[in-house]
Amino acid sequence: MAKANEKPEGAQTSTLNVSRTFTAASDLVFRAWSSAEHLKRWFCPEVYTVPEAEVEFRVGGAFDICMQSPQGQRHWSRGRFVEIVPNKRLVIDMEVPDDDDKTLFRALLEADFSMDHGVTRLEVRQTFTILDPRAAPMIQGAPMGWQQTLDRLEREVARIQQLPPASRSVVHAMFCIERTYPAAPAQVFKAFTDPAAKAKWFGSGEGLTLLAREMDVRPGGREHLQGRWNTGMVSTFDAVYFDVVPDQRLVYAYEMHLDQRKISVSLATVELKPAGTGTRLVMTEQGAFLDGYDDAGSREQGTNFLLDAMGRSLQD
Repeated sequence: MAKANEKPEGAQTSTLNVSRTFTAASDLVFRAWSSAEHLKRWFCPEVYTVPEAEVEFRVGGAFDICMQSPQGQRHWSRGRFVEIVPNKRLVIDMEVPDDDDKTLFRALLEADFSMDHGVTRLEVRQTFTILDPRAAPMIQGAPMGWQQTLDRLEREVARIQQLPPASRSVVHAMFCIERTYPAAPAQVFKAFTDPAAKAKWFGSGEGLTLLAREMDVRPGGREHLQGRWNTGMVSTFDAVYFDVVPDQRLVYAYEMHLDQRKISVSLATVELKPAGTGTRLVMTEQGAFLDGYDDAGSREQGTNFLLDAMGRSLQD
């Protein structure tokens, strides 16, 4: 197979960019590209079906898809995986032949996955190399076709979310973050433990609608926060405090849900120490990520974001 990014003399090229956000973790969206079983459910525009597919999910493996029209016409895309970065990036080199196996056009498909606050953004870039004038209508219809295809992908991801996990699993991760704030330890402690002070920086992000907030910071006390993102996904934080030393230390455990799915259970320790006229904060978190959920470092990234927001709140 020739490479899609190789342009024969006289051939025309064009590029299409489409994107979509999903209220799901990146590993679930990525999984929908990984097997014929999944791709048969979504890799075609509306009214079309995928009666046949051969997918070998490895670099160099086959990516052959047959799309069938309502009238029974079959259109094959034959390709191979060029690059696979789990939960982050796919590159697929494809060509589309006619009924006589003459290539009409080639297409290099690049799919990039990124996750923030439990929402996955998919960016698709497809570069077409037109080898036969008969391919022009197909290329012209690609933008609408991809939008309909991503609609189907959205439904497939939702279906995957409802499936019981194929196997139970736990992935452990740990991080430690340090900050120094120009505020006394008592003020920083208050930002973590006073409901009004904490509401300024925790659970008040852009695109989040607060659904519930409860807070009782004492040994055995609980904290509950639930919000709906503008994508429709509901995230839930439930914590239990085990150790509370005023102006010095907090130790608590918490679990996180995305919609009805429990994604993690974590143990967090916040230590506060005087640093001149300010406070040195050390936050250590040990997490157990459950049943295939892969946060790809987003928990640490999100915690950094929150601690920055907390620092700004100290200036109010």
